[in-house]
Amino acid sequence: MDIQVKNGSALNVSDQVFGREYNEALVHQAVVAYLAGGRAGSKKQLSRAEVSGGNTKPWRQKGTGRARAGTTRGPIWRTGGVTFAARPRDFSQKMNRKAYRAAMRSIFSELLRQDRLVVVESLTVDAPKTKQVVKALNDLGLDKGKRLIVTEAMDEALLLGSRNVVELGYRTAGTLEPVSLVDADHVVITQGALKMVEEWLS
Repeated sequence: MDIQVKNGSALNVSDQVFGREYNEALVHQAVVAYLAGGRAGSKKQLSRAEVSGGNTKPWRQKGTGRARAGTTRGPIWRTGGVTFAARPRDFSQKMNRKAYRAAMRSIFSELLRQDRLVVVESLTVDAPKTKQVVKALNDLGLDKGKRLIVTEAMDEALLLGSRNVVELGYRTAGTLEPVSLVDADHVVITQGALKMVEEWLS
């Protein structure tokens, strides 16, 4: 199949990568697995067995006028332990490599069908200036919405020039992930990056 390059000739790509049916369930699984893998899971609280003190009875059982107490480590005491203390946990979900690649193929195919995938020969700016990056996108007719720029290699000028715009993201072909692709209204990808994606997902 052919993909029209912006202000250029058509580019022939594999329909096995960019011509797939949209599998919503598989894409959802990939997005959830990616987001879950980014969770820290480092929350930690002390139980009554881990807080200091409480080895002796704080006062005698009767005759003080106060409530009975056998330890100062109970959850009703200040500096006492937490009843159901949080523990570090791993939120990551296992997803097979074949399934993940199939989800990415599904996402790229849907982007192409919805005319949200904009292929350009190259995208560069003279200096790391936000104005220049915004102008380059405006020249492509992409002046609104969430936009994602994808290049084959890291371009520091593009990175520095795009990070001040809230609705503008920047990735290289090797760091693409499903969340950024699904969230973007338009994905601007260079011809070289598209070929790298095609090789990866073939």
